[in-house]
Amino acid sequence: MAMDSQVFWKSNVTTEIREFLKLAVPLASAQVAQASVGFVDTIMMGHLGAESLAAGGLASTTFQLLLNTTSGIVMAVSPLVAEAYGAEQKTQITQIARQGLWLSLFLSIPMMFAIAQLDTVMLLLGQQAAIVTLTAQYFNFILWGIFPALGFAMLRGYVSALSQAQIVTVIVIIGTLFNIIGNYILGFGKFGFPRMELAGLGLASGLSFWLMFLMFLVYTLNHPQLKEYQFLRKLHRLKPQILKRLIAIGTAIAVTIALEYGLFAVVTFLMGILGTEVLAAHQTVYQTMYLIFMVPLGMSYAVTARVGQWFGQQDFKSARRAGYISITIAAIFMIVTAIALVIYRQQVIGIYLDIHNPANVNVLTLAVPMLIISAVAQLLDGVQRVAMGALYGLQDTRIPMLLSGLAFWGVGLTSGYLLGFPLGLGGVGLWTGQSIGVAVAGVIFVWRFHRLTASCNSVGYDQCDRLPPL
Repeated sequence: MAMDSQVFWKSNVTTEIREFLKLAVPLASAQVAQASVGFVDTIMMGHLGAESLAAGGLASTTFQLLLNTTSGIVMAVSPLVAEAYGAEQKTQITQIARQGLWLSLFLSIPMMFAIAQLDTVMLLLGQQAAIVTLTAQYFNFILWGIFPALGFAMLRGYVSALSQAQIVTVIVIIGTLFNIIGNYILGFGKFGFPRMELAGLGLASGLSFWLMFLMFLVYTLNHPQLKEYQFLRKLHRLKPQILKRLIAIGTAIAVTIALEYGLFAVVTFLMGILGTEVLAAHQTVYQTMYLIFMVPLGMSYAVTARVGQWFGQQDFKSARRAGYISITIAAIFMIVTAIALVIYRQQVIGIYLDIHNPANVNVLTLAVPMLIISAVAQLLDGVQRVAMGALYGLQDTRIPMLLSGLAFWGVGLTSGYLLGFPLGLGGVGLWTGQSIGVAVAGVIFVWRFHRLTASCNSVGYDQCDRLPPL
């Protein structure tokens, strides 16, 4: 297997920054492009009316929670392939990718069933019947895009671990443009198509998942470097041991994602209890922060690959360097965006709603303080996500899962509920509480990465995976 000796056998700050950015830029760009679908959806929902904005935002948030959580399981492909790539184990790479594709299929079936039942769950959680009826229209169509969405996530982790992530941006941009055009045509009934509103947005999103997955699959089978790993050959051969390892690592990642995104989803439900205007204000802030968060999320995929490759090389000093460089770059980016959001807060809200329309005054009044709080808190949010990605590169997933529960739910949700309801701060209190939880997670994950890389470096590769929890 051809290896770049400068990448694998020499490590310095300049080289690491260059190699990290080579992965992080396309992955972050792809994440932003993909998340812009929800961003554009929210804008279109706003033009359909405040009720559609509230319902569509609730549906989109819930769907993303389930999809991102399930995608966490197939994300285990990335650290395992990165380790095999660093250790020059070509056969292992092929087998991991093959089992990752099977895992995507196995997971999609129960996911589709769960999404089909979400309207009933929402009613039980106290959401308004009119809102739930609208969300069901969205769910009934987008659920058909679950398998390609999971398959795409698996392929993204696979090519990232092999340092071949450049194509991801191109594929996602094409899929995003397809989705935006489809949303416009199907949502508003253009060019002779019926006006499907939220159902049309769900259908367009599902079709875009299929387009991106098929394009990505064709690319991996024909790329000069990637085609040597013909994982579709002998596809019928299941490897229970590899599947078991993927599930073991991936389940911990999925639970961690569920705890994080679940916090935001529960806060969204609590916003709905406070009223339609509070929920609409929350959606404008949440969609903005979610879009920005895609950059450190893409960086986290890149650092998982970089740390994982050094893990395969048994070089923990370089793994630590890779982790800290990525955390620093993420922090700088988040500081810049936080300043911009505070300065242009009204203009940001104006993207979603006509701020000069008297009917939107209450929503604007509620949204501005939420945006300021979230802008300040997003610094540690970006840091915690990238630090978590560095831990995944070391295949350290179970302890971060437990720490996430403590930070996001024990601290974040509890403080948010107390501030929002008993103390009467409403939506601002809920945003403040979840921001506190994210900040705690950021500190914990950086501390753990520092301790774990120091311990691995001192005891050596063979004993690192048997270290006691730190």
